[in-house]
Amino acid sequence: MNSIKYNKELVYPSKVVCVGRNYVEHIKELNNETPSQMVLFNKPNSAITNKLKFFSDTHRFEGELCYLIKDNKIAGIGFGLDLTDREAQDYAKAKGLPWERAKAFNGSAVMSDFIEFNGNLEDLSFKLFINDNLQQEANFDLMIYKPLTIVEEIESFLNLEDNDIIMSGTPKGVGNYKIGDKFKAVIFENDKEILNCEWMVI
Repeated sequence: MNSIKYNKELVYPSKVVCVGRNYVEHIKELNNETPSQMVLFNKPNSAITNKLKFFSDTHRFEGELCYLIKDNKIAGIGFGLDLTDREAQDYAKAKGLPWERAKAFNGSAVMSDFIEFNGNLEDLSFKLFINDNLQQEANFDLMIYKPLTIVEEIESFLNLEDNDIIMSGTPKGVGNYKIGDKFKAVIFENDKEILNCEWMVI
């Protein structure tokens, strides 16, 4: 099984549960409809990686604040890139088909290390830089569905197991990327940096 680091130790998430369309500006950015209920989809363990790979010109990145679950509660935080095959997703949407080919392929859940977090989730925000330019940023207030609501909704139909990850949705600023691009993500608690990670596209 693929692993991530949580408090510097390897853990093995069984799955990644992702929230779609959780930021109003991102919905507008892609000309999507605002959903009447929470949009959720899964990425399997085989999607998890700590490397950012270039797949094709139709693939885009979506930066997201991520939560690690223990005992059905948010125990840790990290940063993730939800990689999406835009062409495959557009086809699936047009035909009313599932999203797995667009969202759940190997290497599509790029994860930072995770750290334990016992503070207020409302105080968290992040910034994503590509080649030193600010690309995405988000905070608690911009989320349509807040973290505890997300956990409750997932648990209403799907068991969250220890070390599972929730990707909480992406703000505006998603886009394509190329080999050699440098990604840097920073998570803040209030104005204090508490986690950062970097990837070079290979």
